[in-house]
Amino acid sequence: MKSTFKVLFYLKKGSEKKNGEVMIMARITIDGKLCQFSTKQSIQPDNWSITAGKAKGRDAGRINALLDDIRSSLNTIYHEMQRRDNYVTAEKVKNEFLGHSESHETILSLFQKHNDDVKQLVGISKTIATYRKYEVTRRHLAEFIQSKYNVSDISIKEISPMFITDFELYLRTACKCGYNTTAKFMQFFKRIIIIARNNGILVGDP
Repeated sequence: MKSTFKVLFYLKKGSEKKNGEVMIMARITIDGKLCQFSTKQSIQPDNWSITAGKAKGRDAGRINALLDDIRSSLNTIYHEMQRRDNYVTAEKVKNEFLGHSESHETILSLFQKHNDDVKQLVGISKTIATYRKYEVTRRHLAEFIQSKYNVSDISIKEISPMFITDFELYLRTACKCGYNTTAKFMQFFKRIIIIARNNGILVGDP
């Protein structure tokens, strides 16, 4: 999904140290929503260009190099999240940069782990028919994600009521499944949601 992304550096008002230096902040803006964090760098206000959003004067080279590294890292994280997730927010980019990111367990990877477990139980407590139905459900889900979001997988945390509704519609229209077949596929899919919830990967029931 396309979005706008911008990184801006500025001085934090009211954060002046005893030596007169002021903390340099980083602001991330994505689709008009923003968040900020400290770069852990400080500078004399006279050595800061407000219009350019960077240092000037004697220490400019060192500080600007650090700020460029931060900008580059944020840019990399942003594009990686675009590829990996259903959506990107300024808060998510900031948290990943600061090392506060959440688990990125994906729905198809968890589905595959579940199916591998079912396969091992074939002939014990599961039938080969059940295993094959789970495999077909996963394949339909993978095709839906690729068709709808143009990505190979998405984070479990991105699963929403709308996602579930859209997947059910996809089964009825694109896959031309009947009512009972669709209901069975949705039952298998929701089993994966329950596993995610029971393991603390997903909070609540979408």
